Amino acid sequence: MIILAVDPGLHKVGYAFFEFEKNQTKKHQLLISGLIKSNPKQQIQERLYFIYSQLSTLIKKLDPKIIILEQLFFFKNKKTIVQVSQSQGVILLLAAQYKIKIKFITPLQIKQIITGYGRADKKAIKKMLFLTEKIPPKKEDDEMDAIACGLAYCYLQ
Repeated sequence: MIILAVDPGLHKVGYAFFEFEKNQTKKHQLLISGLIKSNPKQQIQERLYFIYSQLSTLIKKLDPKIIILEQLFFFKNKKTIVQVSQSQGVILLLAAQYKIKIKFITPLQIKQIITGYGRADKKAIKKMLFLTEKIPPKKEDDEMDAIACGLAYCYLQ
């Protein structure tokens, strides 16, 4: 089964596709990950459409059965939460369009599962992803967040 984990945003959307099998010794394998970067000079609707079209192309190609999203709780920056919510809405629309299940995982769960500490910072998460999965820490934060989200879901299963 293919799983898509997404770290939504307006400027950058991180994504990670995993092959996941419940009854295998190694339950997961990272297939591909990356970033979708929208143009900040474009209007919001154009940027959201770009995110939609890029994710749609990836979904058609890899055919995920589940999309994993980080549950939104609290943001210090009100502008950021609106943009993240708008991007998450695009992802929810894609899930409905392609009949893909949605699962949410909390930031605390992700940090706890990946590092063993629920208040870990991004540096600690990157380090653990490198140590446990050999994922190079050179990747941008949004891509690493998507990878961590997907792995945390796989570990929970």
